[in-house]
Amino acid sequence: MNQEVLVINGPNIDRLGTREPEIYGSTTYQDLVAMLGARGLELGFVVDVRQSASESDIIGWLHKAADASTPVIMNPAAFTHYSYAIRDACALLTAPLIEVHISNPAAREEFRHTSVISGVATGVIAGFGINSYLHALDALRALQLGD
Repeated sequence: MNQEVLVINGPNIDRLGTREPEIYGSTTYQDLVAMLGARGLELGFVVDVRQSASESDIIGWLHKAADASTPVIMNPAAFTHYSYAIRDACALLTAPLIEVHISNPAAREEFRHTSVISGVATGVIAGFGINSYLHALDALRALQLGD
């Protein structure tokens, strides 16, 4: 049976394809969901992709993932830089957490250089466009295999 992986996206990720395509590319959010589902199945995962601009939604999803020991891939988007509530919910996770970013925050505006999430993440993948998510799925698989 395939293992569930939860992919959580923060604010504005649902605007992919139209939001600053010079930074975030032309892939739409719907394309991203389809790509993750297909790649997940190849790796033995069932991928549940969610997006919200609400910290409350994201915290609730993280609590459920912690209770079920579900691995999480998360692009916290703007919440990356200031949401201590999401960071604290991430710290409760009992399975791997991989933080992803489409762009490289360290190469952007100074306020984007600090992540409050990274310190509780298993790893961080950033700067590879939409492929950051696919690399995160590969990393989860490698962690399961002990690589």
